[in-house]
Amino acid sequence: MRLFVAIDLSDEARAAVAAEQKRLAAALGSRGSSPRWVKPAQLHLTLTFLGEVEEARGPAIVDALSERLAVPVFTIAFGGVGLFPPEGAPRVVWLGVARGARETIEAEREVAGRLERIGLSREARPFRPHLTLGRWRTSSPADRRRMPAGEETGEIASMPVTFVTLYESRLSPDGPTHTPLVRAGLTAEP
Repeated sequence: MRLFVAIDLSDEARAAVAAEQKRLAAALGSRGSSPRWVKPAQLHLTLTFLGEVEEARGPAIVDALSERLAVPVFTIAFGGVGLFPPEGAPRVVWLGVARGARETIEAEREVAGRLERIGLSREARPFRPHLTLGRWRTSSPADRRRMPAGEETGEIASMPVTFVTLYESRLSPDGPTHTPLVRAGLTAEP
């Protein structure tokens, strides 16, 4: 089973981010390559990507994420367009976390710590909270120059974060299907 833990977007945030995707697509125009945009229904902020995990480990993972996280409820705001990698041909276009980054990192640490305790190793790369908007299959450095990344967008969307979700992801030619397995609530505000 292919698993990840994420912060879900509210309907309002999802609509605002989808509008930003359309703005970026229009700015790119029809010259060069374009990213394959994440469908609005699939938008989420990944905290931990577990990848392929043996089916037998599923119940332990669900148990590990069944109790509330020791992270207070917080507000997250998205803003600022960026590209991965930082140089050369872009592969991913994303929105940054303009507010709530520290709390998002705390939630990721709590989730990763719980998973580590049941034998799942933490990703080696440092966690950088971002919301993936689209991915290029093939791109060139010229695509980087066409993308209005790095510009000040202000807050695109904001929303309260009250829980995180463990998802199973199934890939198909039509795109991924994400099935929620368990939600871990955040603690009440201090």
